[in-house]
Amino acid sequence: MNARRGRIPLSERVYRSLQRDLAAGTLVPTERLGEERLAETYGVSRTPVREALARLLSDGLLERHSDGLYPYRPRVDELGDLYELRIVLEARGIQRLQATPATVPESLTIAAGPPAPVAVIPTGSRGAAVGDPADPDRIPARDTASDRDGIASTGSITWVAPTGPGSDRRPPTRPHDVTAVRHELETWLRIREHPPESGTALIAADEEFHTTLLLSAGNSALADALSTVHARVRPVRALDLPTPGRIAAMADDHIAIAEHLLAGDLDTALRTLLAHLTSSRAHVLTRARRALELTKLAQAVRE
Repeated sequence: MNARRGRIPLSERVYRSLQRDLAAGTLVPTERLGEERLAETYGVSRTPVREALARLLSDGLLERHSDGLYPYRPRVDELGDLYELRIVLEARGIQRLQATPATVPESLTIAAGPPAPVAVIPTGSRGAAVGDPADPDRIPARDTASDRDGIASTGSITWVAPTGPGSDRRPPTRPHDVTAVRHELETWLRIREHPPESGTALIAADEEFHTTLLLSAGNSALADALSTVHARVRPVRALDLPTPGRIAAMADDHIAIAEHLLAGDLDTALRTLLAHLTSSRAHVLTRARRALELTKLAQAVRE
């Protein structure tokens, strides 16, 4: 009886298998997801397949065409919008703690002062990429003149530093879940020391870092929303694996963000997080546009 209760329902198993195969690109994006073919692939009847497909459609991982269901394929502007949503969600994790001062351990306490607002303001044209188009792996410089003036412009998102009375002092901050953040810090210190191969495991570790940080800020609904965004972007990332240089930059950014959070320096953690996310957004958009151009070029020639 207990063993039966612990079993995962068949539709749930099919749902997870489909979710995994969508993320890995095993299911061809241009092929219709027929119930009969999928049932044969996973060795089940059509009913659990139908239930799993309905859930995936609700998750936004599938899209309905006139002849049936297909894997979700974002347009370039939609891809930019998804990354913008990532930025808003993840920034909010830090901002909600900035707006709620609380007593913290002595090791995390910093100079007191009234909290000042921090805003994330969209700027420029939608979907505009930043960085050097000729070198999409290049990470934009962080120490700009505008940074020193208190405003860090990072592509389509601008971080506005606190202003007004007390802006030169920091309020006592309520820390993230220290244990969870420290665990992620240790993970990425190991990754920096022993860089792994590009692949789905690295993408999963990157998603885990960002989701854990948002969960550690105390709002699971934000983390759930971020997981949905990750799932919709994951197939694109799986086909554009990072170079060793980007893996090193990713590790450095994650380590810096975690260290600032553990030190209670939320302002610097937010700046670093925004620079990291907007750099990733610019890279993905640049690569996506280039891939579309190459596809058009390939259609114009033949062997």
